[in-house]
Amino acid sequence: MSSNSFAYNEQSGGGEATELGQEATSTISPSGAFGLFSSDMKKNEDLKQMLESNKDSAKLDAMKRIVGMIAKGKNASELFPAVVKNVASKNIEIKKLVYVYLVRYAEEQQDLALLSISTFQRALKDPNQLIRASALRVLSSIRVPIIVPIMMLAIKEASADLSPYVRKNAAHAIQKLYSLDPEQKEMLIEIIEKLLKDKSTLVAGSVVMAFEEVCPDRIDLIHKNYRKLCNLLVDVEEWGQVVIIHMLTRYARTQFVSPWRQVVMAVAQLYWHIAPKSEAGIISKSLVRLLRSNREVQYIVLQNIATMSIQRKGMFEPYLKSFYVRSTDATMIKILKLEILTNLANEANISTLLREFQTYVKSQDKQFAAATIQTIGRCATSITEVSDTCLNGLVCLLSNRDEIVVAESVVVIKKLLQMQPMQHGEIIKHMAKLLDSITVPVARASILWLIGENCERVPKIAPDVLRKTAKSFTSEDDLVKLQILNLGAKLYLTNSKQTKLLTQYILNLGKYDQNYDIRDRTRFIRQLIVPNEKSGALSKYAKKIFLAQKPAPLLESPFKDRDHFQLGTLSHTLNTKATGYLELSNWPEVAPDPSVRNVEVIELAKEWTPAGKAKKENPDKKFYSESEEEEDSSESSSDSESESGSESGEDEEDDRSGDSAEDSGESGSEPEAGKGRAATRSRARGRGDSKDVDKEKENSKTSESSSGESSSIEESSSDSESESESESESESRKVTKEKEKKTKQERNPLTKDVSLLDLDDFNLVSTPVALPTPALSPSLIADLEGLNLSATSSVISVSTPVFVPGKTHVLLHRMSGKGLAAHYFFPRQPCIFGDKMVSVQITLNNTTDQKIENIHVGGKKLPMGMQMHVFNPIESLEPAGSITVSMGIDFCDSTQTASFQLCTKDDCFSVNIQPPVGELLLPVAMSEKDFKKEQGMLSGMNETSTTIIAAPQNFASSVILQKIVNVANVGVVPSGQDNIHRFAAKTVHSGSLMLVTVELKEGSTAQLIINTEKTVIGSVLLRELKPVLSQG
Repeated sequence: MSSNSFAYNEQSGGGEATELGQEATSTISPSGAFGLFSSDMKKNEDLKQMLESNKDSAKLDAMKRIVGMIAKGKNASELFPAVVKNVASKNIEIKKLVYVYLVRYAEEQQDLALLSISTFQRALKDPNQLIRASALRVLSSIRVPIIVPIMMLAIKEASADLSPYVRKNAAHAIQKLYSLDPEQKEMLIEIIEKLLKDKSTLVAGSVVMAFEEVCPDRIDLIHKNYRKLCNLLVDVEEWGQVVIIHMLTRYARTQFVSPWRQVVMAVAQLYWHIAPKSEAGIISKSLVRLLRSNREVQYIVLQNIATMSIQRKGMFEPYLKSFYVRSTDATMIKILKLEILTNLANEANISTLLREFQTYVKSQDKQFAAATIQTIGRCATSITEVSDTCLNGLVCLLSNRDEIVVAESVVVIKKLLQMQPMQHGEIIKHMAKLLDSITVPVARASILWLIGENCERVPKIAPDVLRKTAKSFTSEDDLVKLQILNLGAKLYLTNSKQTKLLTQYILNLGKYDQNYDIRDRTRFIRQLIVPNEKSGALSKYAKKIFLAQKPAPLLESPFKDRDHFQLGTLSHTLNTKATGYLELSNWPEVAPDPSVRNVEVIELAKEWTPAGKAKKENPDKKFYSESEEEEDSSESSSDSESESGSESGEDEEDDRSGDSAEDSGESGSEPEAGKGRAATRSRARGRGDSKDVDKEKENSKTSESSSGESSSIEESSSDSESESESESESESRKVTKEKEKKTKQERNPLTKDVSLLDLDDFNLVSTPVALPTPALSPSLIADLEGLNLSATSSVISVSTPVFVPGKTHVLLHRMSGKGLAAHYFFPRQPCIFGDKMVSVQITLNNTTDQKIENIHVGGKKLPMGMQMHVFNPIESLEPAGSITVSMGIDFCDSTQTASFQLCTKDDCFSVNIQPPVGELLLPVAMSEKDFKKEQGMLSGMNETSTTIIAAPQNFASSVILQKIVNVANVGVVPSGQDNIHRFAAKTVHSGSLMLVTVELKEGSTAQLIINTEKTVIGSVLLRELKPVLSQG
């Protein structure tokens, strides 16, 4: 064994000898110089001997141990010659493990791998799909230009393989070959074009990735496959979905004139870039939900939200409190949340945000505190109503003990004063007094600049400031020295009698300063303000130059210019164009010809229906009934728990469908995989009609043999269709064409099964017809519509709360909680945990002098049907600390108590949350006409009323409004009559309408009427509103 081998064994140690080889204590020589290493030497020798054994069991054991070494990160490259000899083994298990090893080391041991290249070529014909795919992977890992023709031939053959798994690996090999020899681009594009026509979900993501790597500008290759890729998207694995969505986003921006209708992040950027404004809001809830992920995901999501919130504030306003900063957030997360809060600030919520900012300024995180002060300044400039309030608050911060806070406040005040310099002389005087105590250079320079700009408004203070700074000139920072020179020049021009000598003294000091910028500035100022025979023509304009009115600074978001990068990309995150970034093109002024996406597809209707047993169907009946479609759209906005459950179900079924696809590739029968995928999609969407499904099963069983033949023919010649086959199907196309006219081109269940097998859009006409089709296929539009987060009709549209009461309820008293106190209140915001849940915010306070650890929700005791989404466990709460968390509770439209245990590391406390009936509602915006229509439908037993007696002043419109919205979360309905006030809401759980009417009568009486299907809730609300409206 070579010296290198000894060195390797010395590093690896002898501890693994018993694990990876046999002990060889008998071979250790007491006097041998290398006795210490002999067990390691024997270890690899034993593995080599086992690989050369005649017994397959020994070889298999050796390969398992070698793969185990690789999995643990150990170097097994020296075993390459012994392993590669077994590549021709007849044992399938050994061969699989050999290829796993070769894929890892073929690139490192290229010379040895080349010796076995003929074996790899033979393996490309192996009956087992895994061996064929592995051989292609090994072949493409040998990075030697001499075998490029062999690789090209192998990729061509693999791209036409019956197994989708092999075709997927062919797509991966395309990228490797292109990086090895870019001159093969044209031939590789031909293979990509062929693979793009593939109907397997296993191949789609890989071939689109190859397309993006090799020829991203060849949009013409996508035309015929656009609708098919849209249909496949739902069944592709998650990484393939991201790649396809990014590619389709680029495609849509080049093909459509105006917007049409993560995976979450990828779908979000797609909606943002190509959806109309009215539909882009659909992504906001999904993005907010992502904020519960780890900090890396939060960082990327918040960056994208920050860019979106600049242009469309309304998308994220309902989730304002989700962006409040938590003490546990990292600084980068805090600053991004602060940026979003600033973008969302408006006249309605600015008072709440300013109170929040006051807390942030006190943070121990100085960088975050400084960013908060800048944020207050931006709010002051964007919302003029609070400019004075913000300015006064910043002036108060000047007395803060923290120097960084004071310095940042000075800088922001300076920018604000530039906008209204005439009104704030007192503030300038106050800041001049602070010059002795402030040491931060930027703050000192800002004060000097302000005094210089306003020297005529503070004629007594400015010369004295110049005198003080002249004393400390030599010890000041360069930034401060430049502003002292500017101040001296301005005072020389406006008050030369008092400051002439001082200015000359400062100019002399600056003349010999070590910094050349200061020396240059000194010479420039001297020539301008001190006239002499050498002075140029500019000296007489010195006053206009120095005392010209400066434009007010524009405080803008740092994310303002990032929108030209595609959301979710590295370029957007870095705010600079990264290598490989493909820019989104502008919308074309004239739409390209949409007929390029039309594909003539031959329907195999006859082969799928047994002879003599043609299926009779009602031509007017749809595959999905209207009631089911309505149910689907409402269920799509169900709570997050059911969503996550359905998603996990889809994942499991996708895995099964993937397995079936692989098996089918091995045996050459695709129909079973097609049925698996069809079942997956019907189950995942919850739309299947049980009767139709039963009929499908019967048909598929009776036509198994014929379908197997047709699918195998279709697989082997997926790139083209024979003429004879199209002739034989011409009659069926004519028949189905007439039927399609009657059914408005709705697919029957049989056709649906075929389309899922082929995974393509079926256009049942003999020739392509250029129709003004939407950008997305009809089936995909239906899927995307199912993502709508609001299940409201045209009459019922949820609006923002009119009023949010600040009343809190005691959840846990500090005495009962051994120092842990908890209060809860209802923020009247949409619950991010589920559409049927009421949002509850809980504030936890530690009133002890000890840290409270592991605060979490323990056992829950909920009435039947009630659900609760708890907050994440809190690791620790510092003494005197406070934290606010959110929960979601589905009260099932009842005022029943939700009981659970609030636990710490040492104790558990039983607590209850009982909702006021008014918090079980969501405000609804509707017209007076719609209100009357709905009220007429909710009369009789659905109506309860009572008479109210109160003083006339209590029946003023503003008083009634305030009292009603304080008790119940209802929306105001416009009324054409002064004596009638109308309010509308819907219950959170069931969405039942709650209509409230206050009709003023003569004298001091009024009638309170409530119309709702939920008569119990209506009666409770009536009892709560009556005393409130009656009292003064």
